[in-house]
Amino acid sequence: MTPKKQVSPVIRISQGERDASARATHLEAATRKFLVTTNERKQMSTKTNFKRIALVAVAALGMGVLSSTPSQAVFSGGAGSQLTLTVTNGTAGLTGARSDSTTAGTFGVRGLALAALDSIGVSIVNKTKPAAAVDFPTPLFMLVDTGTSTAGLVAPQGKIPTVASGQVVAGTLDRAITRYLDTSTAVSLNAVGATTGYVEGNFLVFLDSSTSTTRVAGTYTYTIIATPTLAGGLTPGTAQTIDISFVVAAAANLSETIDASKTTAFLAGTLAAATADVAVSAVATASGTPAAYLSVRTYNSLSGFAPESITVTLSGAGLLVHTSTGAAGPSLTVKNTAAANGDFEIRPDGRAGVAVITASTPTRAFSAKSVSFYSAAAKTITATVGTPLLAVGANTGAVRGVAVDANGVAWTGQAYIVASSAADALIGGSATTPVACAAYDTVNARHNCPITTLTAGTAKYKIIDASTVAAATATSNEVTVTVSNATVASVKLEFDKATYAPNERARIYVTPLDSTGKPMQSAAYTNILASGGITVIGAVSYTGTTTTADSLTAATGFTTAAQNSSTSGAKAGSMQFTVYMPAAGGTVTLSATGGIALPQAAQVAVTASATVTDSGAAALAAVNALATTVASLRTLITTLTNLVLKIQKKVKA
Repeated sequence: MTPKKQVSPVIRISQGERDASARATHLEAATRKFLVTTNERKQMSTKTNFKRIALVAVAALGMGVLSSTPSQAVFSGGAGSQLTLTVTNGTAGLTGARSDSTTAGTFGVRGLALAALDSIGVSIVNKTKPAAAVDFPTPLFMLVDTGTSTAGLVAPQGKIPTVASGQVVAGTLDRAITRYLDTSTAVSLNAVGATTGYVEGNFLVFLDSSTSTTRVAGTYTYTIIATPTLAGGLTPGTAQTIDISFVVAAAANLSETIDASKTTAFLAGTLAAATADVAVSAVATASGTPAAYLSVRTYNSLSGFAPESITVTLSGAGLLVHTSTGAAGPSLTVKNTAAANGDFEIRPDGRAGVAVITASTPTRAFSAKSVSFYSAAAKTITATVGTPLLAVGANTGAVRGVAVDANGVAWTGQAYIVASSAADALIGGSATTPVACAAYDTVNARHNCPITTLTAGTAKYKIIDASTVAAATATSNEVTVTVSNATVASVKLEFDKATYAPNERARIYVTPLDSTGKPMQSAAYTNILASGGITVIGAVSYTGTTTTADSLTAATGFTTAAQNSSTSGAKAGSMQFTVYMPAAGGTVTLSATGGIALPQAAQVAVTASATVTDSGAAALAAVNALATTVASLRTLITTLTNLVLKIQKKVKA
């Protein structure tokens, strides 16, 4: 008989034999296996925990050895039986900032002196610094007190400044004692007046302010050495050491994280002026002297310098040169590890034309800037009259000239004005020796030329591009100027407009007139108006102008403008005042009386008025006008309708 083969409970369960016995057997086996595994893990976990506890204990002991807690040792034949050192670390503040007692660490030393004049010598040496630091800042000590010294008097010796007596009473401190510099073993604390007792000194330790600005961020560590010595400097005991550290933090304004919004690039004729863009024009003749400078500055969020790569490209005329390195070329890329490394020169290279300069960094690109290089000689000069009516004497900007070279580039060299003939020179100026014009006016893009006149009349003048007529390569068209020496006969008040919107700016002009009623040459006039000046009837305001109510009432004499200006509103021959009209509608009236400088017949009242349009009244007027128009249309429609009806009746008839 074949023995019955036993089948595993697991198999029976998997095959659908779900009897209670199989399930019980399987559960028992699984439970046993789980408990055994769990117990093993618990045992392993317990062993691991013991190991961890042991490691923590060892680490704690190690940390205790390395920490700044008191360190003690027995002298080997030295001046005392025991020496104790303590320190607390300092912070040393921020990079680039001063360091003083507020950021100091502390150092304390205490030892047992067995004879009078036993001493403890103290020195300090450099240990470690950040890799980026060039050298160590010098450590300084300041004696705070002599603690709980019991050896009679404790006399600090060496480089420690002391009181006049040279001694410090145990447990006290004269605050006249200040910091001292010590990088050697020249300091000691001596026991005085007792054969046995404790000697103690407590110090502040910090980094020297005079060298602190060279610090970089990181940790600086020094080793302090304390050596007990027998009286008379005999064989010292065992030297003891302890480390003290200073953590230097990076100042926020020294961050090297770029803030693109703070990065700048400016072009000007000099580096000092490169704080804003300035239009630059220079002669194209090759030279090693820069015509312009481009200054690029990269900053962090607090506007402190931060290094970043800079790329500058020049196209067209001119030569690009890096100021710091002398590198030259059409395109330069530099790392501005210092602020001045962002400076570039644009030099003339003999080619006339426009130099287009673009600058960019990885975080920002700037709009193109330009320098105009003009030919040595102008091609054309266009002259116009600057002052409509010249006075006898000096007249600046009497004639204006706009010059360009053969490339159409603005010619900004030295220009001259000359009288067209000897007869013209009798009125003013010179026909043989040209007069230099003012330096090129970059704001208005022109040359302004003066004429000193001798008498009233008219004369013709030209502008040339050289100091002599013979050397000139370009000569302008002739312009005719009028010189007046008329005397004032009357005065006129006027607004620059007849109608204004509420609160609109208004310009008031006071104009002296000659006997023909025409404006006169620019001059300083006195007593043109009588005392009291100009009276204003209307609620004008003066905010935002140089005019005040007092300046109007004091306007009895003034200097009139020589030239018109579309920018300032100046009008040749007139004195200008600026006010703002009232907010409400109505009429503003000016009144004044002719002064004693005028003929008796002209010493009368003069007035001027302007209207301020009320927006509500204007709207109502518009509505009324529209209503009138509508009524007219209705009447017309009615008439047309009646006409059509009549025509229809006649057609039916």
